[in-house]
Amino acid sequence: MNSVILDISRLISRLRYATPSGVDRVEMAYVRGLLAHYGDALDFSAVHPAGRYGRVPRQAALAFLDRLEARWADADDQPVRLSLPAVVPQLAALWPRRVPPARPGAVYVQVSPHHLTRTGTMRRILDREQARFACMVHDLIPIEFPEYARPSGAALHRRRIETVAALADTVIVNSAATGRSLQPWLDRSGRAVDVAVALLGTVPMVPAIPDPGDGRPYFVCLGTIEPRKNHLLLLHLWRQLAETLPDHSVPRLVVVGRRGWENEQIVDMLERCPALEHHVTEIGSCPDARLSSLLRGARALLMPSFAEGYGMPVAEALSVGTPVICSELAALREVGGTVPDYLDPLDGPGWRAAVLDHAAGGPMALAQRARLPHWHNPSWAEHMAIAIAAIERTRR
Repeated sequence: MNSVILDISRLISRLRYATPSGVDRVEMAYVRGLLAHYGDALDFSAVHPAGRYGRVPRQAALAFLDRLEARWADADDQPVRLSLPAVVPQLAALWPRRVPPARPGAVYVQVSPHHLTRTGTMRRILDREQARFACMVHDLIPIEFPEYARPSGAALHRRRIETVAALADTVIVNSAATGRSLQPWLDRSGRAVDVAVALLGTVPMVPAIPDPGDGRPYFVCLGTIEPRKNHLLLLHLWRQLAETLPDHSVPRLVVVGRRGWENEQIVDMLERCPALEHHVTEIGSCPDARLSSLLRGARALLMPSFAEGYGMPVAEALSVGTPVICSELAALREVGGTVPDYLDPLDGPGWRAAVLDHAAGGPMALAQRARLPHWHNPSWAEHMAIAIAAIERTRR
């Protein structure tokens, strides 16, 4: 009977995949951070893929988490997705057990949106555990920008936020921008909910030799291929560069990220535009070592998003000394501070000028490199200190 219960449903649901999503990394960071702080007073629970909720056997959970992290690190040598029969033994070992409620003052912590759409399920979990509820909200983008979500995305996310507003005692948000978006929902609930702002920590990039590419300067765009990320601006820019500059003067663009949704125009350009064929490379699954190498060798990270709840790619690039050209968004400014070059996501000429300047090592690039040493790298230690303080406040 433990004092802090961390829900790892998301990680268990992802055990078939070789590479983690951003939310996967956050949940794993909480595993490590809360284990370091609470030790044996930390327990694990989950809604199993088969539907049952309960406590995950501790040793089985720890072994699974170690294996999953190792798989992420060695993704080059792993299949992109394991077959279902291959993971059945792990799923069986992780079968949740019913246990007595946690001791008084317990806090149930959930940092993924895994089952927040089911308010009734969450009520039953909290009633069974007799625990207070601390959770994380990553963004409200599907609600604020439904045009960038899957067709059902806005309704599903609204249910998640309604669950949070109805049940959470404490909410940890990954940026003040996310907190501002959430606050009206909490105000309407009429409940007193503690909100803690904690920027996500930057996972240190694995050591790597900068990728030399083919000798030309290159840029990296990192993120799921979906309309919100504004890949079309970059692809149209690169087509223009290919049509107006000699081949050897066109920098390369490396697009890293899995294909998301509502992205037909983007995919059509990636697959069918002859002008991009020799200048744009798409990498759907990118292991940590390769991503580290690509970022370290790039002239800049490009992030022309229309909306973000946080900007992990910005932090990852700056952490290895790579400049960033990104949209003028509040969440990205919280991460990048005064270092990146910020542009309107619709300013095509501005993006062209910035790309060509950084490709040539021009004044804009030199000025940003001079600012880089002054960037503060958000750490997981800082994040977890804020999160643990919020969890402790939740007990009272």
